[in-house]
Amino acid sequence: MSDFNSDDYRYDGSKKFEISKAKTRFKDIYADKAEYEAMQDESAKELDELQSMMYAHNRYGLLVIFQAMDAAGKDGTIKHVLSGVNPVGVKIHSFKRPTDTELGHDFLWRTNLVLPQRGTITIFNRSYYEEVLVVKVQPEILTQSQRLPTELTEDLDKLWKHRYTDIRNLEKYLYRNGIRVIKFFLNVSKEEQAERLIERIEDPSKNWKFEEQDVKVRDQWAEYMQAYEDCINATASKKAPWFVIPADDKKNLRLTVAKIVAEELKKMHMKYPESGPQRTEELRHFIDIINAQTNQP
Repeated sequence: MSDFNSDDYRYDGSKKFEISKAKTRFKDIYADKAEYEAMQDESAKELDELQSMMYAHNRYGLLVIFQAMDAAGKDGTIKHVLSGVNPVGVKIHSFKRPTDTELGHDFLWRTNLVLPQRGTITIFNRSYYEEVLVVKVQPEILTQSQRLPTELTEDLDKLWKHRYTDIRNLEKYLYRNGIRVIKFFLNVSKEEQAERLIERIEDPSKNWKFEEQDVKVRDQWAEYMQAYEDCINATASKKAPWFVIPADDKKNLRLTVAKIVAEELKKMHMKYPESGPQRTEELRHFIDIINAQTNQP
């Protein structure tokens, strides 16, 4: 990946995102299966080392958000990218349909409860962005499930603008508190998604994940694509960028996501705590004690 450039996928508000021009497939960045596995192992090792330093440095946290249409590869990407990272420093939260308790709160409540601590990486598999994606395509959720006051839902354009503003403000707030945010949109084609959904239905080990709603959502594909375009353009910033990754090839997808996460971690300029003269002397003393204990009968 010597010619890799994350700017090819980055949207930080400096340019407009047009989903009709976004690729769903790109040229392979690996030659064969053996090279892919070697690259994945190298990425896993690098991420583990960076996260260990992050944990020791204990000044920053990282929130990584994955958004995509169903079957785009979120679960597999998260699994493969983080396979070699010490689980002590990583937390993964997968957000399903809101519970009654969650619906009784504001739309950021359930995700705010599990924001990352310093020294850790937190992964959101879906996130508060569902509130300007799914809910925007199905606005009846606002009144039927979320039970918002009528005066707040009379002007939907205004409501979405307010939600975008709330999200941008949250991400600014996190940055100002040492929590970095990066967001991935896994851009799968409608044709590739169809193949994966059919494969899921035909596989007994996977068809438990399939729901009738998945078919209904495909009927609203154009509306969802517009919602993603609007969302990315409204919330992309230099401090919390979006990365739009072609997702029709899972291997390319995983390698690209891993590289971008590593890049973002390196920007934090982390280091292991340094020992002063007094601490160094204490550590030497502990070595003497351990050696003496070993030599005891």
